[in-house]
Amino acid sequence: MAQTEPDSAAEAVLDALTFDEAGLIPAIAQQHDTGEVLMVAWMNRDAIIETLRTRQVVYWSRSRKALWRKGETSGQTQALKDFRIDCDGDTLLLLVNQEGVACHTGRRNCFYRAVRDGRIETIADVEIDPAKLYHA
Repeated sequence: MAQTEPDSAAEAVLDALTFDEAGLIPAIAQQHDTGEVLMVAWMNRDAIIETLRTRQVVYWSRSRKALWRKGETSGQTQALKDFRIDCDGDTLLLLVNQEGVACHTGRRNCFYRAVRDGRIETIADVEIDPAKLYHA
């Protein structure tokens, strides 16, 4: 796959980042107005460039080995509000406006399990049947 050419602003962002040996960097998606942590995914150079260019969040799918445009099949999109880089340049924080649910399980966020009294408990219900999200 040919890499997308960054503009000068995107190039400055890419220069500030430390990618892993696979060319990836973890990205935490957080709802911009509530602070809710929605999910963690991976981005590569092309995902970052397209996200900055379109303001719609794009990730890199490690399983599919392809760009994953959030909401492309489910309609559950993430509009980028702010793009932040941690102190080491090796993790991203994306402040987003999540349309619908963020998790492929049909829950609002991917962090729906918590350890309580030494047990793992489900703390959030499914909001949308995943079969309806992905037309299975």
